[in-house]
Amino acid sequence: MAIELKMPALSPTMEKGTLAKWLVSEGDTVKPGDMIAEIETDKATMEFEAVDEGVIVKLIVPEGTEDVAVGTVIASMAAEGEAVEVAAAAEPAKEPVAAEVSAPAPAVPAPVAAPAPAPAPAVQPTVQDTSVNATPLARRIAVIRDIALSSITGTGPNGKIVKADLGIPAITRAPDAAPVAAVAPQATIAPPPEGVPVETVKLSSMRKTIARRLSESKSTVPHFYLTARCNLDPLLALRKQLNETLSGQGLKLSVNDMLIKALAVALGQVPDANVQYGGDVLHHFDRVDVSMAVAIDGGLITPVIRDAGAKSLSAIANESKALAEKARDGRLTPEDYAGGTVSLSNLGMFGIDEMFPVINPPQALILGTAAGVSQPWNVDGEIKLATIMAATASFDHRAIDGAVAAQFMAAFKALVEQPFGLAV
Repeated sequence: MAIELKMPALSPTMEKGTLAKWLVSEGDTVKPGDMIAEIETDKATMEFEAVDEGVIVKLIVPEGTEDVAVGTVIASMAAEGEAVEVAAAAEPAKEPVAAEVSAPAPAVPAPVAAPAPAPAPAVQPTVQDTSVNATPLARRIAVIRDIALSSITGTGPNGKIVKADLGIPAITRAPDAAPVAAVAPQATIAPPPEGVPVETVKLSSMRKTIARRLSESKSTVPHFYLTARCNLDPLLALRKQLNETLSGQGLKLSVNDMLIKALAVALGQVPDANVQYGGDVLHHFDRVDVSMAVAIDGGLITPVIRDAGAKSLSAIANESKALAEKARDGRLTPEDYAGGTVSLSNLGMFGIDEMFPVINPPQALILGTAAGVSQPWNVDGEIKLATIMAATASFDHRAIDGAVAAQFMAAFKALVEQPFGLAV
């Protein structure tokens, strides 16, 4: 009996994938654990391995095929010795069909010809002025409204007068309004301007997924934003001290590592912000899993630092570095990026003054951090130059109210400006 190989769901959010490459050919023998194909998802390119032993009978979906839905049969396999039986079983099924096709000898077209002319005369009694080239409906309306069809120029096929030529308002326009409104959103995708040199590149699966998910986020999630400006100097000073201590271990903390820890600890202090909207319910999380935005070729991916609040800064540094490298090499597994209760997007290394990030659904909170900018600041009651970072969070207003959001931002700012609690 043939075994169907179906497009696997390689992540919890995967709906479609690209069959990037077949690693086997028809007739090849495979055993459990053998790599069959490379599948490109919205997150990464992963290998699909066999779970049964057998012979590849047919590769149904060609390599390079995009948007293959999860569950689609992409190949068939048979246990060794059954390949011939599978092929043979397909032929007898066709023979009965061929026999049935030739069986019905009696011709039945004769009764069909009789009813054909009958409807034609039936329409004639309701029609007036048959000398004019017009549709039956136009003729009936002309009789009711006393319109002389001979004075009207038809716009239908071969000059036929149609209902629209009679100037009937509203009746035909109202139904047309609904389809126009339904198609309106598509009009936002416009072609490039004429005469401008352009190179058009097909979107990758990742880019399509980013476009779809973030469009849904902005159109369905009620965002609101709060910004806190933090004095980054205490955190930078602590980072320098810790890196001097850890230098012998070959470990170097980044500002991003410390912001991940500060985000997680702040949510631990304000647990009502570590939530997710669930329709008729609200999900409260008992730990903080931070989705860390990593820029890669062609898009963005968010591997997850799990239970970040309970991890040391050194553990977060090691894990974030390993995940970022895997992301850029396309080696992330679903376990690396699935889930996450909150996201952090740090653009400080790009010199950005401020950012307003888009929520990563179904999460209810994303924190965007910018570069530290040297500017006058009140430091211990005196105006001095300080390194100030703008931190802006986007909140899902269905799940988080303004007061809770403000408490979270205050907790985060306090941890940045008094960061010794992060090293505990």
